[in-house]
Amino acid sequence: MRWSKDADKIFSTVAIQGFLILNSRRDFRNALKKPAVTYGAVILAMIFWSVSFIWFKMANQSFRPITIVFFRLVISIPLLTLWLWTSKSFVKIKKQDRKLFIILALFEPFFYFLGESFGLTYVSATVGSVLISTIPVIATLGAWIVFRERLKIINYAGIIISFFGVLVFIMNRDGSLTFDTKGLLLMILAVFSAVGYNLTLSRLVGSYSPVYIVNVQNIIGAILFLPLFLVSDLKHLVSSPFILKDFIPVVELALFASCGAFILFAYSVKNMGISRANIFSNCIPVFTALFSFILLGEKLTLQNMAGMAIVIAGLFMSQINGHREKIDDALTLTGKTA
Repeated sequence: MRWSKDADKIFSTVAIQGFLILNSRRDFRNALKKPAVTYGAVILAMIFWSVSFIWFKMANQSFRPITIVFFRLVISIPLLTLWLWTSKSFVKIKKQDRKLFIILALFEPFFYFLGESFGLTYVSATVGSVLISTIPVIATLGAWIVFRERLKIINYAGIIISFFGVLVFIMNRDGSLTFDTKGLLLMILAVFSAVGYNLTLSRLVGSYSPVYIVNVQNIIGAILFLPLFLVSDLKHLVSSPFILKDFIPVVELALFASCGAFILFAYSVKNMGISRANIFSNCIPVFTALFSFILLGEKLTLQNMAGMAIVIAGLFMSQINGHREKIDDALTLTGKTA
């Protein structure tokens, strides 16, 4: 009888330990899964934003830039609204922030999309992505000028190196431009619009979620683009034959770049932090170049690849802890609503 009680104790102890080991293994597997899902989410978000330049080039073969932008915004609004409704993320906009949201939408998507969309009709997807990738550099410079942010020497060096990388990327050996000047100027308009967006956004982050901010600015942006669409593009759209296959890239832009990427990126920021998630943004030009080669047949020279590498190195250097937290928060969205 005594032996039986001791055996029961031993059995109970072993069973409890076995249960704890199984649970710890399960927790360990779950712990491993979470970083894998987080990194997978942020990489997928970067891929969606990278391919957005290519989807635009595809859509632009059949539709005008303003048509693409307008329908992209119109499709994204109900999708983001549904996400906010299901996640219970709606909040009331404060009275003092209403003007800021209007200014925000004027900078991006309105002026930003005008510059980027028309710019991409003159330059390749890869060139566009490299120029757009300099937004954090110019935004850092803007924060220094407007907010008197103190930057480190490495930040200044990164800014200079990034500009040098762009020159290496777009210039021939004889000093002439490889790419259309008009396209470059339009892309520069997009970059500076994004900087204005960043400086405005830094006053809103913290009070509203990233997805909510994007949805509100898309609604205002769609209202701003509506008159342009009705005056300049509606007649062309109605008179052209509608082919569903040609409209698919516009849907892909709205579904994956304007909605899916933001939700994935917001999830990544929540789990890995803003600074670590934002580093992945520097890979967008590389992904765009890769997919441009696969899908569009675009080719890169050794000089282009060297210029891209210099730009990305400068981006990393310019973003090494030189900003206030709100400026860093704002950079997570700046230039990504494209």
